[in-house]
Amino acid sequence: MSLPVVTIEFYGIPRARAGRKDLVVCAATAGDALAEATRQCPDLAELLRPDGGLLPHCSLSLDGKSFVTDLGHALRPGDRLLLLSADAGG
Repeated sequence: MSLPVVTIEFYGIPRARAGRKDLVVCAATAGDALAEATRQCPDLAELLRPDGGLLPHCSLSLDGKSFVTDLGHALRPGDRLLLLSADAGG
């Protein structure tokens, strides 16, 4: 079974840390997607707690419709995760 291909979009501080607006990864869960993003964009690690969760000033949204609080949330092919910081506005 292959992993879903998903896109992570970066806004605010995450975009500055990643040095790009988005990243396509293969990941089964939201946590796996963040781990892969951190592997490819090491400066994103500053936004994560030691357990791999997001620091309080960052949020993760699924397709811009709901916030993901459980990093074990299963992803589907084509999902878009939006990694936002409080300074991103909205």
